[in-house]
Amino acid sequence: MTGWTLHSGRAAALPWDNIDTDQLIPARFMSAPREEGYGRYLLHDLRRDARGDPGGFPLDATGSVEVVVTGGNFGCGSSREAAVYALADYGIRVVVAPSFGDIFASNAVNNGLLPAVVESEAHRDLLARAREGAEFATDLDACFVDAGSGPMPFRLDPIWRRKLINGWDDIDLTAKHAETISVFAAQREKAAPWSAPSGSG
Repeated sequence: MTGWTLHSGRAAALPWDNIDTDQLIPARFMSAPREEGYGRYLLHDLRRDARGDPGGFPLDATGSVEVVVTGGNFGCGSSREAAVYALADYGIRVVVAPSFGDIFASNAVNNGLLPAVVESEAHRDLLARAREGAEFATDLDACFVDAGSGPMPFRLDPIWRRKLINGWDDIDLTAKHAETISVFAAQREKAAPWSAPSGSG
């Protein structure tokens, strides 16, 4: 995964609360191989009518979209990581919302997608800008997003910020502490040898 610090891209507004992971990618598409890309399934049932034709959904009306501004509790529901795959494979790099489903937000960071939490006043302004299809500039170092009306701060756990900037997932982050882990393991085995695996199976 490639890390990033600065991003600029066109935004779209999805002005609804509680968009869940089953809406982000309906379960019937999750048997498709990941290498084929999940972007085409993103919000499939909301974007298409009963015949499967596009229905003028905001993502389709704005052109190439890399930023989404949406309502609260985005990504609630089941823990399916495929919901993040669908967003990432579509080209979305930043999602701005008042709040996120906890597991979704963690999965997002592990896949290079920023879940930016903003306060209500900033959210109203950014949602209006996204409805216009504005260009959004995002700065992970300064933790702000700017859609042309000045920088709006967002909240992000410092560890998540570090992971996004460096392109790390949880395994990469743990590996950075390999030496400390090895020292602890050696000390623990010496202090309590009975707790170590016997190696005999």
